[in-house]
Amino acid sequence: MGKKRVLIVDDDSRNIFALVNTLKAKSFDCLSCLSAEEALKILKNDSLIDAVLLDMMMPEMDGYEAIPLIKAIPSQESTLVVAVTAQAMAGDKEKCLEAGADAYISKPVDVDKLLQILGEI
Repeated sequence: MGKKRVLIVDDDSRNIFALVNTLKAKSFDCLSCLSAEEALKILKNDSLIDAVLLDMMMPEMDGYEAIPLIKAIPSQESTLVVAVTAQAMAGDKEKCLEAGADAYISKPVDVDKLLQILGEI
């Protein structure tokens, strides 16, 4: 079985850099992009993505808008979508899960928790 492929979507390249380095060290294959629109293009053309780490607060299209669009892509229906947010306020987790996320994690990302979530793919 090959490496699991994770798409990291965040408008802050520093967050992408940190997550890519962490996940590559744990033998994940990582792709990344800076917007939800770009993520949708990638996901429509690449059916071999196992999980999406999606920043919920981004300009133009946020994660709440993007999740239903990701899940509507036939090849991505079962792709694990993990909502990532710095806005860890009461009700955020529920709001993310209601939008269609499969899991939720707050920033700064707890690596052990993230690996536990990604262990399900």
